[in-house]
Amino acid sequence: MYKVASASEFLVITGVGISDIKISKTAWVFPGQSCAIFDVSPVNYTFEVQAMSAEKLPFILPAVFTIGPRIDEDASLIKYAKLISPHDKLSNHVNALVQGIIEGETRVLAASMTMEEIFKGTKEFKQEVVEKVQLELNQFGLLIYNANVKQLVDVPGHEYFSYLGQKTQMEAANQAKIDVSEAKMKGEIGSKLREGQTLQNAAKIDAETKIISTQRQGEGKKEEIKVKTEVKVYENQKEAEVAEANAELAKKKAGWAKDSQVAEVEASKAVALRDAELQMEVERMNAMTRTEKLKAEFLSKASVEYETKV
Repeated sequence: MYKVASASEFLVITGVGISDIKISKTAWVFPGQSCAIFDVSPVNYTFEVQAMSAEKLPFILPAVFTIGPRIDEDASLIKYAKLISPHDKLSNHVNALVQGIIEGETRVLAASMTMEEIFKGTKEFKQEVVEKVQLELNQFGLLIYNANVKQLVDVPGHEYFSYLGQKTQMEAANQAKIDVSEAKMKGEIGSKLREGQTLQNAAKIDAETKIISTQRQGEGKKEEIKVKTEVKVYENQKEAEVAEANAELAKKKAGWAKDSQVAEVEASKAVALRDAELQMEVERMNAMTRTEKLKAEFLSKASVEYETKV
């Protein structure tokens, strides 16, 4: 026969061919085998645990635990199938088992703490109770899915938490009065301080303004002197450049005058030399002319004398 479990159920099979138990969502069940279905939905368990502190002061811890099998571990699921699943989850047997574990761990932990420690560290106390209960539930394959540990309650005839609450309220009220007085005092002191700081800041700003103004005036004068000095230096440089240019011009003019005079002298000398050359040429031509004339005269005279002799 083929068996199928629903989403919140598992099959537990024992018998022929299975040494211990087999847990599955679907399986074939053969002759000689037994198959049972168990639900793994978490169940809420509500308790009012009575415990006693280290000072022997009793109190009640109301709590609601949501507990179910740990389905993400095969070993835990096997433990649950063996130890818990044969019983109804809401039966007195399972309820007494869970309550016994919670009460035992809560009482052991409360006995090691004073009432003041339990009251001030309520959150830590609850967390530690849940952790210790979970350690005990592991051996049954159970898991605490949610734990809602409510506020601690007095046992009738022992109104410790009531008195402690009244004490806390009185302390809070007194502290509030002190805080109001301190706030008022701080407000008045703060107001005076603000006024003093305002005056100080005003005087400081005024002094800083004067200092800045003086600095700005000094910087302005320095800048003016600097500009004047730079202008004067520039003017001196320009005057020096002009003087240097004038000197260079005068030097060039002197050179040009010298060159002109030299040219004039050279020109006059050249003219004189040319005149001398021309004069010498004229004299040479005159000499040649006289020589030719003399030659002609001598030739003519010689011819005449020759003809006469002839």
